[in-house]
Amino acid sequence: MARYEEWIERAKSSLELAQAKIIRHIYYEDLCYQSQQAAEKALKGLLIYYDIEPEFTHNIEILLKKIKKFTDIPENIKEAALLTDYAVQTRYPGEYEEITKEEYEKSIKIAKDCLDWVEEKIKDIK
Repeated sequence: MARYEEWIERAKSSLELAQAKIIRHIYYEDLCYQSQQAAEKALKGLLIYYDIEPEFTHNIEILLKKIKKFTDIPENIKEAALLTDYAVQTRYPGEYEEITKEEYEKSIKIAKDCLDWVEEKIKDIK
C-alpha cells in the first residue's frame, strides 16, 4: 500500500470513529475531533500523493493553501478549515461553548465531503 493510501485509510478510520453511536460518556467535542482528524488525514494524504511532505500541523487552512498550488479547491472543501478548532480548542476541557448536535452533524458532512473529494482527486489524477 502506498504511503498516501495509508493516510486515506486512517482518514476513513477517523470518520468512522466520528460517526460512532452516542452513548453516555461520549462528548460531541470528541467526535468532532475525529471529524477534524478525518479531514486532516485525507488532505495530508493528498499532499503526499502530490509528493509534498505535509507539515506537523492540525491547521487545515495551512494544508489547503499547499493543495491550492496543485488544484482548485471547491467552496465546500474550504469549509474544512472550520474543523481546526476541534483539534485545538475543544479537544480538552476548557472555556468554550458546548458543541451542539447540529455542529457535530455539520462536522461529519464536512469531513465526509473532504474525504470524498480527496479520493476523487486521486482517482482523476491516476
